[in-house]
Amino acid sequence: QLQLAESGGGLVQSGGSLRLSCEFSGGALPFYAMGWFRQVPGKEREGVACLNSRDGTISYADSVKGRFTISKDNAKDTVYLQMNSLKPEDTALYRCAFRYPIGTIQSMCSTDRAWGTWGQGTQVTVSS
Repeated sequence: QLQLAESGGGLVQSGGSLRLSCEFSGGALPFYAMGWFRQVPGKEREGVACLNSRDGTISYADSVKGRFTISKDNAKDTVYLQMNSLKPEDTALYRCAFRYPIGTIQSMCSTDRAWGTWGQGTQVTVSS
């Protein structure tokens, strides 16, 4: 059974950086889509960054373009989210998720539906 485990969150000042990690285990994944979503109480879950390992395509939310970078290390079964120039509005619970890639990465990242496996999340807090 596939399991995801996030790490790397914390408290950082505005303008700072963090790198989140999502380690997956328990399954052989020839192809997958992995995404980072964030959630703030009272707001809809937002797809922040997603990648499709089948074709290498990546999608970012407009709010993080140029600041966040998603990447993967196949040898470590880990997906990363490098977050630079952090802003207070980036404060959220960040969760990674897995699904089988169908359609474009942009369409997959636009909704949290069909993402079947989720990690518990790691909290990111950006102080002003």
